Amino acid sequence: MILRETKVNISYFKQHGFSQREIARKTGKHRKTVKRYAENPELIGQFRAKVERPSILDEFQPTIESWLEDDNDLQATNILDNIRKLGYSGGYTIVKDLVREIKKDNNRIAYIRFETEPGRQAQVDFGDYMVVEPDGSLSKVYLFSMIMGYSREPYGEFLKRCDMTSFLDVHQRAFAHFNGVPAEILYDRMKNVYIGRLAGKDNFT
Repeated sequence: MILRETKVNISYFKQHGFSQREIARKTGKHRKTVKRYAENPELIGQFRAKVERPSILDEFQPTIESWLEDDNDLQATNILDNIRKLGYSGGYTIVKDLVREIKKDNNRIAYIRFETEPGRQAQVDFGDYMVVEPDGSLSKVYLFSMIMGYSREPYGEFLKRCDMTSFLDVHQRAFAHFNGVPAEILYDRMKNVYIGRLAGKDNFT
């Protein structure tokens, strides 16, 4: 299971110029997993982070992900038979659970959605994360993500601050990326930015 923090680290390293091979080495994840989250930042934050515990299935997860990347219709029973040939000695339930989560992740890119006209609507998510810097230290960054409703084309950028200036500036860079301004924007998780009402006035951090 890949944690949300790991997904953020993958996207963060990608934005800072690291190759997929380097990111895979730093995060310990398969290169196909790195490619998925580096190229699709909208997938970050889709699942609630869980505590990662050592599992007998861990060493086989990259292989399972690779198989499902090639054929997302593979059944957990078939995968169990194949990894047992590779030395897996565990049970069926954890294999079934892992396969279900990977399939859900893979299908999220191609799910049936409400369609809007081109340029009509975009969605913005603004979240904060702790990331591991290349030197091993921890730092807090803010991930801005804008996704166009029709094309699903994403724009993502990490920010050091979540003040009003940064918030407006990153919108302008997103609009420049899309070569236009959508007619409407839906915002999610804006409590990370808009907190002034708690103090009795309208204010951004």
